[in-house]
Amino acid sequence: MDKRERFNKVLDYFSTHQPSPDTELIYADPYQLLVSVILSAQCTDKRVNMITPELFARFPDAWSLSQGTSPEIHALIKSCSYPNNKTKHLQGMARVLFHDFNGVVPSSPEDLQKLPGVGRKTANVIASVIYNKPTLAVDTHVFRVSARLGLTTNAKNPLQAEQQLTRHIPQKQIPLAHHWLILHGRYICTARNPKCQTCPINRYCKYYESSMENG
Repeated sequence: MDKRERFNKVLDYFSTHQPSPDTELIYADPYQLLVSVILSAQCTDKRVNMITPELFARFPDAWSLSQGTSPEIHALIKSCSYPNNKTKHLQGMARVLFHDFNGVVPSSPEDLQKLPGVGRKTANVIASVIYNKPTLAVDTHVFRVSARLGLTTNAKNPLQAEQQLTRHIPQKQIPLAHHWLILHGRYICTARNPKCQTCPINRYCKYYESSMENG
């Protein structure tokens, strides 16, 4: 099976069985999603969703968060990973968002990356989820799953994986592909002990094909 056919088969399966995938982060507006994605770095969505209700009740918008003190913010997010760094990122993000963007989350990845704590991955998540832009965020799940399936080849970092994936995925499906690959990696193609035998797309998977050949 060549790469083009592999992409077609995988995308056809997901588009048929998961036509409307979405992030598992709980949010009510772009500001809330931005905060949640910053918090989700090396932290589970489940944990973030436990933290954010109280955080958003106290800081419902960029202005209020920009006025928050480090101890206040830290106390609300201390159960997530790296709370000290994330406290600084949230404060800085809120200040720049309020002062430079009038509190409105920008739509372009370039502008999003002007916000403290927002790298390429986070910017691509916001641009695709909120604004349906053809940007694909590559996290550890996407990086792992795309390599195992054979959708990427010898990608050394997330940017290389992103470039290979977006080269072969139709633009209208790029925002969806991020969720498809993340969810597949979270529940089936796990880092340890992937559920290859019950995986619904194992017949298109290079990793599974190789494991079968090697016994």
